[in-house]
Amino acid sequence: MARLWSAVVLGLAWVAWPVGWAHAEKPADAGRPTMSLVVLGDSLAAGYGVDPAEAFPAVLQQWIREAGYPFEVVPAAVSGDTTAGGLRRLGWILRRPMDVLLLELGGNDGLRGLSPSMTRSNLLAIVRQARERHPGLRVVLAGMQMPPNMGEAYLEEFRRVYPGVAEETGASLIPHLLEGVGGQPEFNLPDLIHPTPEGHRRVASNCWVVLRPVLEAAVRGR
Repeated sequence: MARLWSAVVLGLAWVAWPVGWAHAEKPADAGRPTMSLVVLGDSLAAGYGVDPAEAFPAVLQQWIREAGYPFEVVPAAVSGDTTAGGLRRLGWILRRPMDVLLLELGGNDGLRGLSPSMTRSNLLAIVRQARERHPGLRVVLAGMQMPPNMGEAYLEEFRRVYPGVAEETGASLIPHLLEGVGGQPEFNLPDLIHPTPEGHRRVASNCWVVLRPVLEAAVRGR
């Protein structure tokens, strides 16, 4: 099991965002305003082990279009990334316009046993810097939980990070991104860490419950 955690922690440094970034730069359809949903994340958002078109950000893009929302999903995910890594590359990401930020980071912090207080600090900094650059930005925070082998004290401290950040910043919270997926062999690749295509659809469903009203509010407030 420790070897499995090491695999996800080290990742493959596979960057998923250039294709989505280029797509988002295309001119909007005439008469149809285009808004931007940036997904800042790690291997989960990058779709490690599956076709990028099967990863949960791509599934969300499909549902967004079917719902008629004028959003383009812009993946900004790096496999193996931590909250510190996300914070370091944030300045470059913030150069482009964005209306909603889906923040999916912190899983690798926990698997490395990094201090939950540092994870919290980094998440807070990401949200605050993003809003300073883009006033009115709506943030959706994807909550993470750790496997039981990390120890009960660490699990409880880590579990409090995401609700605390959401409360302090007013971000919308997905309580547990991998609810119904994590630890379920039928929804994960052989490494038992990264979701299968069906697992990604379930992850997208966990996101959609929280994300959809945020998108609706962003459209109304534009």
